[in-house]
Formats: sequence, structure tokens, C-alpha cells
Amino acid sequence: MDVLPHSNCENCDQFNTDGLKKLGIDIDDFDFVVALAGNPNTGKSTVFNALTGLRQHTGNWPGKTVTRAEGAFQYNDKKYKLVDLPGTYSLLSTSEDEEIARNFILFGKPNVTVIVVDANRLERNLNLVLQILEITNKAVLCLNLMDEAKRNKIDINVRSLARDLGIPVVPTSARYKEGIPELIQTINDLADGKIICKPHKIKNIPKDIEEAVELLSVRVKKEFPNIPNSRWIAFRLLEGDAQIIEALESGVFL
Repeated sequence: MDVLPHSNCENCDQFNTDGLKKLGIDIDDFDFVVALAGNPNTGKSTVFNALTGLRQHTGNWPGKTVTRAEGAFQYNDKKYKLVDLPGTYSLLSTSEDEEIARNFILFGKPNVTVIVVDANRLERNLNLVLQILEITNKAVLCLNLMDEAKRNKIDINVRSLARDLGIPVVPTSARYKEGIPELIQTINDLADGKIICKPHKIKNIPKDIEEAVELLSVRVKKEFPNIPNSRWIAFRLLEGDAQIIEALESGVFL
């Protein structure tokens, strides 16, 4: 099995966790925000616990009944707030979970988004991965449950996957803490700008749609100078996304 820590970062420093300190819920002061996203049943909570030392300390999103988990860890001299988003299959905002996850990645502006996928069901998980990569350029794919994939004789070319997605790919078996040091190092390097991602984006868009998106994107950017990813928002506005329209009108996330 071709297992590489993050195959598009050949010159990064060697991995170590000597500087790692699990901070639990001590998140009053932090340098970076990390979002943890993924489909349900990918081991996302296990990754969260491995990084923070918590057992899913949960709290309510303001005005919502869906819960999230927050924790923190320190690596070397930097503190990271980790936000475990609700498990979803897409970001099209057809459910409360999807709306919460999408709005945080888009409007919460996390410094790094860790996308946790099940190595045994990679193709099924890629739908969410590609949607997230339309929103953010700072992401790492956590290829979890590699122990099960190995038992099932599933062979994944990590180098090719990283190249095709344009982001780092870190194989892990979070329940056994395997790959966690590499994941921490990758998060650190992304947050510090040592890794520059060039994620996969939608291509071959019909000319009339492309022109409409570009025109609307410019107008959105002019009206909301600090808004992230005006192009993606333009796509959603053209599709009549009620939640995005409401967010722009209310300015609640801006």
C-alpha cells in the first residue's frame, strides 16, 4: 500500500509529537481554528478525541438543537481550537446539519479544514470532499480507518489521490493513534502557510453559466468585500439557495 504522510509536501520537517499538548476544553486563547468535517461513521469523533484528549465535550450552536464538539491542542508554540462539525453527506443545505457545517466552513473561515473519510468507502465520501474544496483552499484529507482497508485488501495510492485532489492526504487509523502525528504536522504546516493547496475545482462549465457566475461574483465581492469565496456563493445564488440569500441579507455571518 502506498502510504505517504502528505505526498505533496516532500520537503517539510520530519514529523514528531514532542511538542504536542492536548488541551481538552481549554480554548479561551488560540492561534488557529481547525474545522473537522466528514460523512457520518468515518471515525471523525475518534480523530477529534485523539487530537484533544476529550470524549466529545459537546455544546449547542446558538439557536440550534444540533450539537457540536469543541476542543483544543497545542503543537509546539501554537494553540489550535478544533471544531467538530456535524457529520453530513453534502453541503447543499437540505438539512440543519448540512447548513451548520457549510456555514462554519464558509463564514467561520477556519484556518484549516480536516476532511475525514472512510478509506473503505472512499468513492462514496468524495462527494462531500469535492464540495468542501469548492469552498476552501486550506484543507487536508484524513484517510481514516486504514486498518480496516488493509484487512479488506483495499489498496489506495495516496500519492495519486493527493495529486488529483490538490491537497495533502494523511492515512490514519485514529483508534490506534496511527497517522495522528503526521496529521498534526500537516495541520501545523497548512496553518503556517508551509503547504499551499491547489484543490480540485469544477471545470468545463457552460460558457453562459460561467459568465453569469463571474458577473455575480464581482457584484458579491463589491457589496461584501470581506466575504470568503464569492465565486462559490455566486453559484449558490444562481441556484436560489435560500439560506445563502438569508445570510447575505442579514449579514449575520459577515
